[in-house]
Amino acid sequence: MIHLQSLIDDAKCFATVRALRWPNGVCCPRGESVEMTKQGRDDTQLERQRSVCQSCERRFDDVTDTIVAGHPQPLRVWIRCLDCMGLTLANHQSAHALELHKDDAPQMTSQLRQGIVLTKPTPTFTDEGAWDEVDMVAGHKGKPDAVVKKGGAAGADASRGTVDAAPSPRRSLRSSG
Repeated sequence: MIHLQSLIDDAKCFATVRALRWPNGVCCPRGESVEMTKQGRDDTQLERQRSVCQSCERRFDDVTDTIVAGHPQPLRVWIRCLDCMGLTLANHQSAHALELHKDDAPQMTSQLRQGIVLTKPTPTFTDEGAWDEVDMVAGHKGKPDAVVKKGGAAGADASRGTVDAAPSPRRSLRSSG
């Protein structure tokens, strides 16, 4: 049996996090200073690089101030958990695939979802977009004056175009005989 956890390399996970988090090179997560001194590696996860900021003299590592900081699970387990979420596996299925206790997977997926929502940027609209006619007001396509000009009671789209038009008499749908 192939263990999925063994297919993901810890070094690649941390290298990917560094590349995504700091595309222009490692900088202090608190002060944004780029003057760093490497301070070795983590004792439990050897691929996890420690650094010290020269400006504020604070220590940090690859996952400082992230949603996975301070948790005992290795980064590769968090990455695999994201993969399971993308596959829409149930929590008990994720726990089995990740070889976790059944209570750990729901906690991890919840934390990942909350982190995704908290870091999701607010959308900004900068370009003009095309609107489908379905989104317009039905009957006059957003130009009620054109309907009134074209046909009075029965406008260009066969709707009643003016409020002055006499209402049609009510007719019963019941047959008379």
